Amino acid sequence: MRNVYLDDLRPCPKGFTLARSVEQCIDLMTAGPVNILSLDHDLGLGKASGYDLVKYMVEKGLYAKEIIIHSANPIGRHLMWTLLHKHKPGDVKLSVRPQPLAFKI
Repeated sequence: MRNVYLDDLRPCPKGFTLARSVEQCIDLMTAGPVNILSLDHDLGLGKASGYDLVKYMVEKGLYAKEIIIHSANPIGRHLMWTLLHKHKPGDVKLSVRPQPLAFKI
């Protein structure tokens, strides 16, 4: 069982497989069971967002054992959490741990 980290900018934490887009994340999720799924909201201008992925997950009934929303975007975080909280199975753990973006200057 793998852990998947969806983010377009942040480095991938140890023990996770990185997905830089919703499409890559869906490919990883449909390839086999996911233990932990960590989600960002903003994935680039004009690209599908973490919220788009959450809508897909709800529509298909596709969940990880644990879902972490790590987005620094407060509105996106709230949208994803609200939809997941309403529709996820009872045994799926849901948490929010926003991570700031850090850039080297």
